[in-house]
Amino acid sequence: MAKKQERNLNVTIQNHADNKDEVVVSLGGIFKKLKKYFLPWLIVSVMIAAMVTGLATFKTFKEKPPLTALISFNYSGIEKGKDPSGRNFDVNMVKNSQVIANVLTKDDIDIEKASDIQQNITFEGVIPQDAMDRITVYKSIYETANSGNLAAAQAMLDVTFYPTQFKVYFDYAKCGISKKDAVQVLNDILEGFNDYFYEQYGYNRTLGTAVSSIDYSSYDYSEAVDLFRSTLSTLSKYVKGLAANDTNQFRSIKTGLTFNDISQSINTVSNLDLDKISSYININNITKDKEATTAYYQYRIDALNREKDALTERLGNLTSTIENYQKDNILIMSTADGTNQELSTNSGEYDKLIERKDSVATELAETKQNIKYYTQRKEGLEKASTSTPAMQEKVEASFEDLKVKLEKLIADTQDTSEEYFEVVEFANAYNILVPPVNSSTDFIKSIIHNGKLLLVVFEALAFVVYIAVAFAASVKEESTKKVTADGDDADDDDDDDDDDDFFEDEEDDEDKEEEEKSEKKAPAQNKNKRRKK
Repeated sequence: MAKKQERNLNVTIQNHADNKDEVVVSLGGIFKKLKKYFLPWLIVSVMIAAMVTGLATFKTFKEKPPLTALISFNYSGIEKGKDPSGRNFDVNMVKNSQVIANVLTKDDIDIEKASDIQQNITFEGVIPQDAMDRITVYKSIYETANSGNLAAAQAMLDVTFYPTQFKVYFDYAKCGISKKDAVQVLNDILEGFNDYFYEQYGYNRTLGTAVSSIDYSSYDYSEAVDLFRSTLSTLSKYVKGLAANDTNQFRSIKTGLTFNDISQSINTVSNLDLDKISSYININNITKDKEATTAYYQYRIDALNREKDALTERLGNLTSTIENYQKDNILIMSTADGTNQELSTNSGEYDKLIERKDSVATELAETKQNIKYYTQRKEGLEKASTSTPAMQEKVEASFEDLKVKLEKLIADTQDTSEEYFEVVEFANAYNILVPPVNSSTDFIKSIIHNGKLLLVVFEALAFVVYIAVAFAASVKEESTKKVTADGDDADDDDDDDDDDDFFEDEEDDEDKEEEEKSEKKAPAQNKNKRRKK
């Protein structure tokens, strides 16, 4: 029953000599051969895998593939390719000399390797697939346009994409350091850049240093007043700028203050404390050197007049430019009657002109007020001075108190702004998504990457040979069986002929015996006949 259900595979083999060209190969026979050669094939496959793994391991050790990491930036402006200060963003600042020098000193590595390390750290921007698809579609739309004014379309279909994620590659083999040290160095560089980022774009440390480093005692009283006022004005502008960006009214845990609180404190010190000292000096014409102070006032008046003329000219140019500015035109296709409609709209450049005009107008107004202020002070100082040593001591003591308050304002501004940048503004501005690692898993991945192609090719070749050998052996076996079967049929025909001859010989012998018996009987009968006679 099993033989009847067995499926046969007909294989035709050409034989021009006797036209015996058909051999039947059963699938069962092929499977038997596959089973027979399975163990040799398995052994060969294991040997191939071991050999390829050895070659890939050797290649990995020899080539030393670069370390990789993934970092990201997320702050307002990075999508336009800008840094937090509004300048063009350059990812190479991650490997700046200051950070690398600090890391090498920390990790006790030769500082002379700093240049090699900096040159062998490279970056690759990561562009998401959806952005790539969008860029492709936009370019296709623009390139297929045949007529019309494409200026507006070109502005609308801006296909420029600035990556926010970057792959970091460190080819440490060219730096002469071990992989373990390389992983440590790259990790420290990426983490150290976080502090560098806050220093560059967080709290303005330069402002605080400049303000606190001024020695007011080396100036005359009126000059010291100007320095204090200028310092407070600069600090006020900085704090107001932070308050304008702070939409959530951030309150520092460390100081308990918001930026509006600090701004009000600055105004209080400027409008009460400093104005009180200034009025006391002006009313009593208190000065260390009357002639020098008078000359200083005149210098300030002359400088401010020149500045006023320049600002007036700039304001006139901006006003004229804005009045004659050609606004952008966007072409809109009407779907109702097929006609075109043109719509004017303000561009970003136009808005910038308006902002510049307002800024210049404000600066011009402040300059005019300062001219009036210095003129009044000069005229008052030219009158007789009523100052006494006691008055001078009082002014100097007031300046010391004012300096303490200013230092407190600077400290509060620094602590509050640093916390704000860390918690709110730059909370996720810079992140290490995938740090570099020195693990056996990473090494094994490199080996797999280097050997997977060779392994697939050689294993596939071994499998094809295995199938071919099993099939050929099965065909050969079936062919041998057929030849043997044909030989047995021929032998059976010869045996039949021999049997026929044998039977014919036996018949001849029987005939001969009968003839001999007849011949013997004949004389006996003749003899009996003679006796009767």
